[in-house]
Amino acid sequence: MYPPSTTISSTSRKGRSSSITGKKRSSSQTGAVLPPSKRSCSASPTKASCNATTNRVHRRVILRDYGEPIYTASSPSTLLAALEGCIEGHESLRRAGFLHRDISINNLMVNNDNSNPSWPSFLIDLDLAVREQREGASGAKGKTGTRAFMAIGALLGEQHTFMHDLESFFWVLFWICIHYDEPRQGRAVRQFDKWNYVDMEELAKQKLGTVAQEAIFMWTITDHFTPHYRPLIPLLGRLRKMVFPGGGPWEREEDGLYSRMREALRDELTLISTSSGSQSPDVPCDTIATAVADGPVGTEAAKGRP
Repeated sequence: MYPPSTTISSTSRKGRSSSITGKKRSSSQTGAVLPPSKRSCSASPTKASCNATTNRVHRRVILRDYGEPIYTASSPSTLLAALEGCIEGHESLRRAGFLHRDISINNLMVNNDNSNPSWPSFLIDLDLAVREQREGASGAKGKTGTRAFMAIGALLGEQHTFMHDLESFFWVLFWICIHYDEPRQGRAVRQFDKWNYVDMEELAKQKLGTVAQEAIFMWTITDHFTPHYRPLIPLLGRLRKMVFPGGGPWEREEDGLYSRMREALRDELTLISTSSGSQSPDVPCDTIATAVADGPVGTEAAKGRP
């Protein structure tokens, strides 16, 4: 056992000798020059002296909110124009070789502020995006997407394609028309809210049962659409026939579905503007895939150009 007044130092780094640190230095040694290894400042000419002031620059990054989720659209016509722009953005992203794979009400953005120079509508959140032409698994665990908006085939484990994303656009519009009465005024609808947590295979059956027969589908949306979006009932009936030919999930990929869905949205916009006597909002006519800054990390975005 070592004496209580003495401690043993650990082996010094890079050849420094060990010493007994418990012993005090004599008074004659207190004025001695410190050895080079213990000087308070480096004597190296390559390093700043002790009295030098570091030249520091203060910087701030100021960000501005960029768009809002599509369910906050200020009117049905704004909602449809935004949805069309997002579909164009998705097609542009696909031309660049990528699939989004997470189309949802929080990943489709709309610009409600006329004084804001941002894009009219755009896609965000490419966390689950993959290259369309891929050899192996994407690395994402399990089935990908936001449950309530996932395509029937995706819920059943099919390999994700652009057709699944286009079906998700349909479910986004379906969901908004049921859950939102006037901008930002959401409501709970228990029959559909459970889509957020029900088993995926069970959800696939429920969605298929919703769209399988035209009469049942039309009764469902007539009974559940809010007054604000009830004028869009005929449009949903038309989109149902495009997305679910024969009353069930698609059986072959069809590139033309992009243009046919956009055409249906444009026709409805024209009908709204004719009936209201107002000019329909600008519809994005070109799209690009780009990236925008979102806090400290980059967020990919596919945007509709005005």
